Amino acid sequence: MTGSRSRRILFVGLNYAPEPIGIGPYTAGLAESLVARGHRVHAVVGQPYYPEWKLFPRFKGRWQSAEENGVAITRCPHYIPANPSGARRLAHHASFASSAYPAARAARRALKPELVFTVAPSMIAVPTALRMARRAGVPLWLHIQDFEVGAAFATGLLDDSGRVARAALAFEDRMLHAADVVSTISEPMRDLLAAKGVAPDRIVELRNWANHEPRIAASDGAALRKAWDLEGRFVAVYSGNIANKQGLEVVIEAARLLAKRPDIAFVVSGEGPNRVRLEALARDLPNLRFENLQPPETVGELLKLADVHLLPQLPGAADLVLPSKLGNMLCSGRPVIATAMPGTGIARELLGSGIVVAPEDPQAIADAVELLAARPRQRAAMGEMGRKRAGLNWRREAVVDRFEERMEALLG
Repeated sequence: MTGSRSRRILFVGLNYAPEPIGIGPYTAGLAESLVARGHRVHAVVGQPYYPEWKLFPRFKGRWQSAEENGVAITRCPHYIPANPSGARRLAHHASFASSAYPAARAARRALKPELVFTVAPSMIAVPTALRMARRAGVPLWLHIQDFEVGAAFATGLLDDSGRVARAALAFEDRMLHAADVVSTISEPMRDLLAAKGVAPDRIVELRNWANHEPRIAASDGAALRKAWDLEGRFVAVYSGNIANKQGLEVVIEAARLLAKRPDIAFVVSGEGPNRVRLEALARDLPNLRFENLQPPETVGELLKLADVHLLPQLPGAADLVLPSKLGNMLCSGRPVIATAMPGTGIARELLGSGIVVAPEDPQAIADAVELLAARPRQRAAMGEMGRKRAGLNWRREAVVDRFEERMEALLG
């Protein structure tokens, strides 16, 4: 957006770069894009830990301040559980909210913000952002990357009945209605906000974008195919976080069903709390290999290595999140096999560019893999449709434009 007035923006949120996947790259990308357009941004964030759930080696568990790509950053220490169960995850988020408060207060006094912007997860930190907005007398913008209460129900981290569930939903409701603007990353998630009682004129769709597009365009996957001994084989790839809501057991069982097809291979590339357990489940499978999460320099190679991408989700989670990696998958020009119910946001995103099967059905995934392995022309057509959709709906500049337009309407 050209001609936008320079604004001062205070950001409060747990995840930020250099975390390579998840929320972090998009929060950092938005902040840096706004600085490049002449705005001032101070980000109060957590120490990087995701997706390994381990503090990154070059960071220390204390408050740190720096300027990164024009953004003033204050990193706050917090508890990082090695095994993020429901209770431990709650303590993790609560520790960040507590740690972020004094840093956000200092940033508010120094910056004198015109807007406070915060991201959920972590919803528990939203009261800190709300207090900063009210003290500064400015609007609060809440951005929902993940309906974490609903996702906790769907993945079994939180029982959806009883006092704790009611308290969690009531807290979420208060935070949603306290914000002046509530944005989220997909049309179904926007509809869910409306169903939760958020006024339509306060809701904005603010997508993530295909953040690896230049590297994808410059890659062909040949180097990784050779390094991983996959030349001449049809390769189905899962890449990203290895945690509860992905339900990756279904990929292992699909690989087991195709173990007698030496021409088909499965690759799981990622990190997360479930990796060790899943590797043990797949120990006897010659057609499935686990690889480390690829650094940004080789992500394009991994995405182009795939003949087909896998996007498993547990039942009930498909409209609570829209995985940001989907934009990069589509951008790679490869079809996607996803587990979701018809009519969900993921199913609509993949219309013509992939195959959607029922969640937790390994036979359906195996059948889809075999089908696409036998139909190269159909794969090519799906991949081209996905590439076009990525160009239309998953561009960074369009996302930043929309943010600026709504910010000016809010502050003007």
